[in-house]
Amino acid sequence: ILAIDQALARVETVSPRLVEVVELCFFAGLTTEEVAKVQGVSARTVKRDWQRAKALLLALLEKP
Repeated sequence: ILAIDQALARVETVSPRLVEVVELCFFAGLTTEEVAKVQGVSARTVKRDWQRAKALLLALLEKP
């Protein structure tokens, strides 16, 4: 859990919106459409952000 928190903090320096997508999708369980409404963006943007966030987090968590 600590590693995930640290990785999210690093992602936040790049894009706070990506962290919000992770929090809303993963932790709050919102759908893509619900996140889009909360953020005021399109569902397509949320999908791209979610993919980018997952890729960044995976890369950060795999680093030694």
